[in-house]
Amino acid sequence: MTCRMRLDLAYDGSGFHGWAAQPGLRTVQGEFEAALARLIRRPVPVTVAGRTDAGVHALGQVIHFDLAKAELARLAGRAGLTPDGSPLARRLNAVLPTDLRVLAAAMVGGGFDARFSALWRRYRYRIADRPEDQDPLGRGYTWWTRPLEDGAMAAAAEPLLGEHDFTPFCVPRQGASTIRTLQHLDVRRAGPGRIDIWAQADAFCHHMVRFLVGALAAVGAGRQDVVWPGEVLGSGHRPSQVQLAPAHGLTLERVAYPLDDSAQLDRALQARSKRGQAA
Repeated sequence: MTCRMRLDLAYDGSGFHGWAAQPGLRTVQGEFEAALARLIRRPVPVTVAGRTDAGVHALGQVIHFDLAKAELARLAGRAGLTPDGSPLARRLNAVLPTDLRVLAAAMVGGGFDARFSALWRRYRYRIADRPEDQDPLGRGYTWWTRPLEDGAMAAAAEPLLGEHDFTPFCVPRQGASTIRTLQHLDVRRAGPGRIDIWAQADAFCHHMVRFLVGALAAVGAGRQDVVWPGEVLGSGHRPSQVQLAPAHGLTLERVAYPLDDSAQLDRALQARSKRGQAA
C-alpha cells in the first residue's frame, strides 16, 4: 500500500540553478531528491507545482511523492504515523541544506497532484526604486531600479488580465500551451521606495512573470506608453524592448488547491486536458 505525501517547501534560490535537476548543477529538485533517497534508501521521484528559474525564491512551493506505508512508518519511528507527516518533515530538515526547508507535510489522497490539481499560483516581485530603500541586506531578493511611476504600471497591467495567449511574454516549451488565465497583476507601493508586483494565474509559462515585470517597468520608467504591454500581448510576438526582469526579485508565495480529494482529481483532469498533457 502506498501513501501520497504533500510537502510545502521554502528555499532561497540564490544558490540554485532553478528547480529542475540538471547534471553537474546544484538544483532544488536535485538536493531534495538526494535527501529523500538518503532517508528512504531508494530514488523517489517528486512532482512540483511549478518549476522555478535559476535564482528565483519560494515561500510556498508544493510537491508530492508516493511512499510505501511501511517506508513511512519506518521514518516515523517511535513517533508513530501521523496524518500531518511531521516526522518526515523533521527527518528531511535534518539532512537538507539550510537554504531549503520543509515547512509542512501531510498525507493526501491519491487524487492530489501538486502540478495539475493547483487552482492558482501566486508570485511576488520586489522592486526598490529609491536609493534610501535599496537595503544591502535585502539585495538578493529585490531588484534595484531607477524611480518608477507605479500608477502608470498599474494602468498598463489591466489589459493583460484574463485568458490570453501569452506567447509574447513566455519562452515556449515544445508541445506546451501558452494560453493562461492571469487572474491578478497588482502593482502596489509597499513604501516610498518599494514596489511589489503580485501576479496570480492558473499557471505560468516559462519566464512569464519576469517578462511581465520587465514590460511594466519599461512603462514605469517612461520608456513606453501605458498601452504598450497590451499591444505587445495582442501582437503575438515579443519585441526586443521587452526585457527579462532579474530572477532574484521573484518569489513563489503560494499555490492553492481544492479542499477535497475528488475535487483535486477533477481539477487535475481538467488541467491536463487544457494543456494537452497525458495523465
